[in-house]
Amino acid sequence: MGAIEEIYADLDTDVPEEEFREAVEQKVEQMEGLADEETAAMILAHELADKEVETISDIKPAMDDVKFLAKVVSIGDVRTFERDDGEGKVINVEAADETGSVWLSFWDEQAESAANGELEKGDVLRVQGRPREGFKGLEVSVDRAEPEPDADIEVEFGESTIESLSLGQSDVSVRGLVLDTGTIRTFSRDDGSEGKVSNLSLGDETGRIRVTLWDEQADRATELAAGTAVEVIDGYVKERDGNLELHVGDRGAVETVDEPVEYDPDATPIAEVEIDQTVDIAGVVRSTDPVRTFDRDDGSEGQVRNIRVQDATDDIRIALWGEKADIDVAPGDEILAADVTIQDGWQDDLEASAGWQSTLVVLDDDSVNIDTTEHAATETSAESKTASAGGNTNDSTTGLDAFADGNEPESTGTTGEQSVTDGETIEFTGTVVQTGDPVVLDNGTETMSVITNARLRLGEEVTARGTLVDERLDADEVL
Repeated sequence: MGAIEEIYADLDTDVPEEEFREAVEQKVEQMEGLADEETAAMILAHELADKEVETISDIKPAMDDVKFLAKVVSIGDVRTFERDDGEGKVINVEAADETGSVWLSFWDEQAESAANGELEKGDVLRVQGRPREGFKGLEVSVDRAEPEPDADIEVEFGESTIESLSLGQSDVSVRGLVLDTGTIRTFSRDDGSEGKVSNLSLGDETGRIRVTLWDEQADRATELAAGTAVEVIDGYVKERDGNLELHVGDRGAVETVDEPVEYDPDATPIAEVEIDQTVDIAGVVRSTDPVRTFDRDDGSEGQVRNIRVQDATDDIRIALWGEKADIDVAPGDEILAADVTIQDGWQDDLEASAGWQSTLVVLDDDSVNIDTTEHAATETSAESKTASAGGNTNDSTTGLDAFADGNEPESTGTTGEQSVTDGETIEFTGTVVQTGDPVVLDNGTETMSVITNARLRLGEEVTARGTLVDERLDADEVL
């Protein structure tokens, strides 16, 4: 046996020996006499070995060419498209191993063969192709795919949990509770057509994930209410900003289910939250305030509502801004407030702010597990401690709760029903409902735009003194 035959015999490759010999001759010509046939054969053998990956999870979009084993999970339909030289065909096949899944793109004659029954679900293939990051995640454009009947790959099919989802998975079925829904947004594609997209948040007993709905499925975000049990069918997993997202396209669906789905919030205990953190808080609503409106500097109207929530460790005030202020929340409701920001509140109390990026959902007693017993037993002593420290046990006149009707901070100035004209010196006491330029204060009956360089916090109660200029208070001092 010659040197080339020995090198080829040691290769674990599906490249025919004749093609290997032809490649050796081409390599010798490329190197212009710098390598003989044996050296060229060794170089080719090394290149072929480098293409083989152990598992699908080892495939990276930046690789030029890869070879791997995978089992066929699903076979799509043939699609036709126009090339410069005529009509082309493509079929997408989902394949997987124990570590993940990948989309295989078969082109033209290979696509026809796959569609005509030469490829079946459950087949194990040795694939060679070029990987890239596609719309549905990792894709490989197939150059060659041969059956490997002796190979054994175990792939689990069926329903997944949110915790078990991994990047690149497709044909995913997962059940969960709808926690929050968004609005439908439209966009223009490169071909001039209009697309639609929306989002919802889904939770089960293992975790929570953002779901992105495309085109026809986008309407589901407006049709499903928070707390509805659903099943996502034929979704695929992508990554955005370091987090996994579950996407649903034209092949997928989001269907309601009758069976109950439990959701166990992975929430931070209230006693452990710290300033500037973004956390999830789960607990029972103790009290709620009415919705209050205020005028922003741009002339638009804003609104805020304050609620107090307790868990087994402590309680905290949560400010609900914008549309979240309209969510129907009542004392005794079990809620999840996800992605809320912890801020320094009035009198050094920590407060949570639920803005546009946050999720707020009222959860059914049967579908959520929130432990509140420990703090409920100590609630009376906690309120007694607040009273002895000079606080108000119903917390209705401090921090963000100053928006509550009937508990407005007393204004000591000449605003309100009294007439005030430009140039007059006035004093206005209220709660900060907007920071920045200008600051906006609310005293329970009216708002005041304040021009100041003072650093203030949302929910802080302050008194501003200065001159009224164009219906704004140009503050000389803020106390």
